This record gives sequence, C-alpha cells and structure tokens, in this order.
Amino acid sequence: MTRSAAPGLLIACAILIVGLLVAFTVGRYPIGLADLMSVVAGKLTGREADVPAAVQNVIWQVRGPRILSAALVGGALAVAGTAFQGLFRNPLVSPDILGASSGAALGAVLGIFFSLGVFAIQALAFAGGLIAVAAVYMIGTAVRARDPILVLVLTGVVVGALLGAGVGLVKYLADPYNQLPAMTFWLLGSLSSVAVPDLIPLFGPVAIGTAVLLALRWRMNVMSLPEEEARALGVPTGPLRIAIVAAATLVTSASVATAGVIGWVGLVVPHLARTLVGPDFARLIPAAALLGGGFLLVIDTLARTMAPIEIPLGILTAVVGTPFFIWLLTSVSKTWS
Repeated sequence: MTRSAAPGLLIACAILIVGLLVAFTVGRYPIGLADLMSVVAGKLTGREADVPAAVQNVIWQVRGPRILSAALVGGALAVAGTAFQGLFRNPLVSPDILGASSGAALGAVLGIFFSLGVFAIQALAFAGGLIAVAAVYMIGTAVRARDPILVLVLTGVVVGALLGAGVGLVKYLADPYNQLPAMTFWLLGSLSSVAVPDLIPLFGPVAIGTAVLLALRWRMNVMSLPEEEARALGVPTGPLRIAIVAAATLVTSASVATAGVIGWVGLVVPHLARTLVGPDFARLIPAAALLGGGFLLVIDTLARTMAPIEIPLGILTAVVGTPFFIWLLTSVSKTWS
C-alpha cells in the first residue's frame, strides 16, 4: 500500500463505520450508542448486557440482518461495477450492462408468478442473472467485429431490453391483487424482509466473487491497457475476461436475488473510490467495497426513517445517481484515466 492510498482507505473505512453506527441507532425504535456498545461488548465477552431484552432483539433480530445485508449488497454492487468499468475501459458501465440485473429480475418475478418459496425465488433470480450474462457473452463473441468490447456492451443492452420485456409480460399476466404488488415492490429494491437465513445465500457468492476479483487485481490493471498491449505482456485476455465477468456477475446476481433491483450503486461508487485511492485495482476494489457498503447503509437508513412508509431503495439511489450521471457525462473525459 502506498502512502497516498492509506488516507483514502481510512476515509472509506470511516464512512462504513459511521454508516453502521447510524443504521443501528436510528429508526422507529431509537437505540442509544451506549446501549449498542454494551450489547456488542456483551456478545464479544459472553457477559449479559445490562440493557432491556427488547433492545437486544432489535439489534440482533431486526436491524442486524438488514444492516449486514445492506453492507454486503452495497459493497458487492460497487465491486462488480469497478470490475466491469475496468474490464471495458468505460466509466459509464455498470453491473446492469451485461443483463445480470434484468436476468435476475426475470427469474424472481417468475418465482413470484408461480408462487414459489423465498429460496426458490432467490435461486431463480441467481440463475437468471448467470444465464443472461452467458447469453450476452456467447452472442457477443459470435459476432466478429473490430471492437469486440463495444459489441459485448451493445449485446448486453439488447438482451437486457428483451429480458425487461419478459418481466413486463409476467407482470401483465400476474394476479393484480397479490402477485403484481409483490413483483412491483421487489423490482423497486428493498431490504425490509431480509432475515438471518437470507444472509447465507448472499454472503457465500459475494465472498467468493470478491475473493476472485481481489486475486486478479494485478492482472486487472493490465486489462485496463489496450487489448494488444495486454497480450504483449503475456496476459491471457480471453480466459481472464471470462473469469472477471463470471465473478462480477456472481456477486451482482446474489445481490439482486436478495434485495431486488438497486441501480446506480455500481456506477456511482466506483468513481468515488477511484477519486479516493486512484486507479490501481489492488486499492480500488477494497475501497469500492467499503464505500459501497457505507453508501447503501445510508440509503437504507433514509429509506426506513424519512417518511411514514418505507421508500424503495431503487428510488433513492436513482435520486442520487441521476445528477451524478449527468455530471459524469460532462466531465468524464477530463477525469477518468
């Protein structure tokens, strides 16, 4: 780690910690910081915390799973966006570009349409994301063009539009009183129904995919170079591209399967991380994970506290992401390198 990267990583850590503390203490049932520290210390030391049982239940059973899932989903989407932007050498790319979110959304609404259980819905969403990316990659590689990366991105846009039409068809055929509201609410993004059992299918894929991307961090720096230069340096660009896409899609699909479609995190956060620690993926991936977790924690806290009814996460991230995207379009050529 260079000296210039340490302050940026410390800032990212501080944002995540502040986000965690605010998320645990703020809500319809406010919890004092001293009570939170007492409960956590009691858990670590094995001693009984001197706080009401209701406070402990709120911390461990109600807010704990939701806060942990928010940190995991935000970090995962940010890491996936970082990987895709570096791989495609395009600052406007996000995890949605290869159809992962659209495929996962179609899988989930099909599960809701057939009245399947929660685990089956998550499995279908996960499978839908992977199948969508596999289809995009196969079509993109089958088309011979001078710019294969551009073809891959355009194919992702087209397949994503087709999958979006599939989602619309399923919603049109759904029961308007029970299934349609559930589909609509899930597609807008929410963590309100996350429980402890939901953390296992989320944590496993996110940990595996992030570990793979971290292991490939040095080669991802080389992949940021033009294709010919990367090959000249001895990097097997084809297999490496498949590994990066598969790992980023894995964490994206797991996140969408748990929290629904939450846009903009994978687009906004990688740029903030790049501003803090620079373009080296050895520092950029950890910084993006920390910032993404802190960002979604803040968004989720706002979603459940700023109005009498809970606001879907996808709406709040769009409110933040849209002006950022406009700024990005006007300044990206000057700042992204």
